[in-house]
Amino acid sequence: MEFHHVSVLLNETIENLNIRPEGTYLDGTLGGGGHAYHVCSRLSQKGRFFGIDQDEDAILAAGERLQEFRDRVTIIHGNYCHAKEALAERGIEKVDGIVLDLGVSSYQLDNEERGFSYKYDTELDMRMDKSAAFSAKTIINEYSETELYRIIRDYGEERFAKNIAKHIVQRRMKKPVETTGELTEIIKAAIPAKMRAKTGHPSKRTFQAVRIECNHELEVLRDSLDDMIELLNPGGRLCIITFHSLEDRIVKSAFKKNENPCTCPPEFPVCVCGKTSKGKVITRKPILPGEKELEENKRAKSAKLRVFEKA
Repeated sequence: MEFHHVSVLLNETIENLNIRPEGTYLDGTLGGGGHAYHVCSRLSQKGRFFGIDQDEDAILAAGERLQEFRDRVTIIHGNYCHAKEALAERGIEKVDGIVLDLGVSSYQLDNEERGFSYKYDTELDMRMDKSAAFSAKTIINEYSETELYRIIRDYGEERFAKNIAKHIVQRRMKKPVETTGELTEIIKAAIPAKMRAKTGHPSKRTFQAVRIECNHELEVLRDSLDDMIELLNPGGRLCIITFHSLEDRIVKSAFKKNENPCTCPPEFPVCVCGKTSKGKVITRKPILPGEKELEENKRAKSAKLRVFEKA
């Protein structure tokens, strides 16, 4: 299966990066190289581009797509949470812009073997990095009922989380839950029929929750944002595309804290905590896809772009 992914908010991201032809840029979620191609095409031979991804299929696809820019491109297999160390190993201390597109690629969702989608009955997997030992199967078969309830409620924002967790535990007592089809059956049984008819596919929220937990997506994001801002040169920009409210909340909060880190009580006449602003939030409200993009790519529906500029 060919690696295919339509880059969301592409023009808006490229425009907000303020690309300098001789600058150094990082894409921490390289995917098939959609955003990367447009960054690289704006770089001169003095420019440098680094792309990081956990998914080996994505790395192969991006390598092919960026072939014409190979003199200025370095692709790294890994997680963007280790970007600082990975760049330092290659002699790079600072960059002029960073892109993070936190969406799951169309390739991953549509590739039956990867076990991300409830559309196919295949082995439960959901690992972005196929070399990782921990998969969705581990979560479904080994987490306690309380832990399952917590992740389905918090990461899936699923109102029937308690009942779904209970049904999973009851089913696995008979035999382990091995496939996406089995998990979908369990979820359907746990949600009242009249509610199933109203809210789209019943598995959508639970599958999202399990994928987030499997890949530690929110912890990685939360733990990386300060480092990402630290990596930027003055005037450099961090552009982040999120796809659900939990990610967006983390990004919004981290940007706000880096813009105004002062912890002094409001009644203090002057700041005494010594914490200084790291820069400014460019997007007071997130940038959303336009009507044309929404018509052409239904997966852009929940995308939001936020931008921070280093002081």
